Amino acid sequence: MKTVYYNGKVYTGEEALQEAFLVEDGRFAAVGSDSEIRSLADVDTAFVDLMGSFVCPGFNDSHMHLLNLGQSLNAAQLAPHTGSLTDLLAYVREYAQAHPPREGRWLLGRGWNQDYFSDASRMPSRADLDAISTEYPIMLTRACGHCCVVNSRVLEIAGITAATPSPAGGTVGQENGEPDGRLYDNAMDLLTPFIPLPDKEELKDMIRLACAALNSYGVTSSQTDDYCVFRAIPFETVNAAYLELEESGELTVRVYEQANFTTLPELRRFVEAGNVTGAGSQRFRIGPLKMLGDGALGSHTAHLSRPYADMPETCGFSLFSAEHMNEMVSYANRHGMQVAIHAIGDACLDQVLNAVEQALRAYSRIDHRHGVVHCQISRAEQLERIRALNMRVYAQSIFLDYDNHIVLDRVGPELAATSYCWKTLMDSGVSVSNGSDCPVELPDVMRGMECAVTRTSIDGTGPYLPEEAFTVGEALDSFTIRGAEASFEENVKGRIAPGYYADFVLLSSNPFETAPHDLHTIGVQASYLDGKCVYTA
Repeated sequence: MKTVYYNGKVYTGEEALQEAFLVEDGRFAAVGSDSEIRSLADVDTAFVDLMGSFVCPGFNDSHMHLLNLGQSLNAAQLAPHTGSLTDLLAYVREYAQAHPPREGRWLLGRGWNQDYFSDASRMPSRADLDAISTEYPIMLTRACGHCCVVNSRVLEIAGITAATPSPAGGTVGQENGEPDGRLYDNAMDLLTPFIPLPDKEELKDMIRLACAALNSYGVTSSQTDDYCVFRAIPFETVNAAYLELEESGELTVRVYEQANFTTLPELRRFVEAGNVTGAGSQRFRIGPLKMLGDGALGSHTAHLSRPYADMPETCGFSLFSAEHMNEMVSYANRHGMQVAIHAIGDACLDQVLNAVEQALRAYSRIDHRHGVVHCQISRAEQLERIRALNMRVYAQSIFLDYDNHIVLDRVGPELAATSYCWKTLMDSGVSVSNGSDCPVELPDVMRGMECAVTRTSIDGTGPYLPEEAFTVGEALDSFTIRGAEASFEENVKGRIAPGYYADFVLLSSNPFETAPHDLHTIGVQASYLDGKCVYTA
């Protein structure tokens, strides 16, 4: 069946907007003026009046954690209560009273950020959570996902004591010679064997929740790192959950799985089972090998090439040795896998670039599309190496909303002057896609676009390196066609053009006619996947 959508402001990649388009069998069949598209109708064609709405391709969040989002939606929502430590703890106490954990379950929450506390200049501690309860386990994860705090009951369950050594790539926090309940990066894995695991049906419920949330922000494609959420659950179970939802028509987001593995035997088993980049279906496909190279700026665990300006006793740390990363990247590169590696600190970025360079030297690939996730703290020569290696970048412009407040204090003026330089990369020919790293941030594309265009926080802080600002068109493309390039799908999605999937979004205002600092106020009116409405406001 054909459907004509008319009387719109349709973005096709050019600022000269079209008026209408034709959808047939889940794909765009034609785009043009109202009269041109109406002339293609037959007696069975349906007509939809767009009523002047701005229409663009469905948004593509090119790096996030879809399953983690679904999990967090079932947990305590800490982000709205991180203005003070007092408010945070009061909310967790109220949440625990309203949602007491069942026998054998933990009270979980995510979203605190000590930099926003107005009444304390520290992270929450074990003692804070013990004041809520020592009877059941409590684990609250920082917004970045690279640090958590737990109560004494969790430490007891996991057997973490003053004698517990910090693992490579992580730290067990201590105060006065005893664990303070804070665990950083790989030290969080000490808890993994003890956290109750969901079954496949519960995984599917989490995916449903996350997809509905994404659709409400206009997101129809997600490049998601899921295997690390519940390490003890085999990747086969996660894949099956997605495929069963696709089969039942409930998967309302196209998923490109950024396959997170930490050991070569795990990666080898995955690949030997036929899981290489591009394998899969229209709505669930295997993407790159995903690795976490270092921590986060907010928790001082991103690996810098020099001491932190505001914490000179540390440079942060990488989560893997250079030898191990080289081995993983080399295997993936040789066996048909794209790679996408998290690097926030510039010392970690050196490690990532070295690994990719070594892998390509040993086994050359023309169109590998290996990439750097985040690419925040960088030096000028590293930006040139990214271009020379024909790599791509998965940026998160929304990070400027928070990082504008801390980056200069964290890394100092010299490093800050060459960081978050995504426009420089773009201008040099590097494909830069955009995303949210959700649930680190909400998958709110219009907020991300505003930060990309203004280089300020939503509250107006900044601008930080305003010469790195995107145009509105570049920002839109970073959430659409550039994301499609990241998954080798630029010929089937990311544009409103004949032959492409009919994934599109209706917005309440035209971004090209909206003041830059008002972009975040533009609402999503409806989201469509394969020409079918999956969300309406």
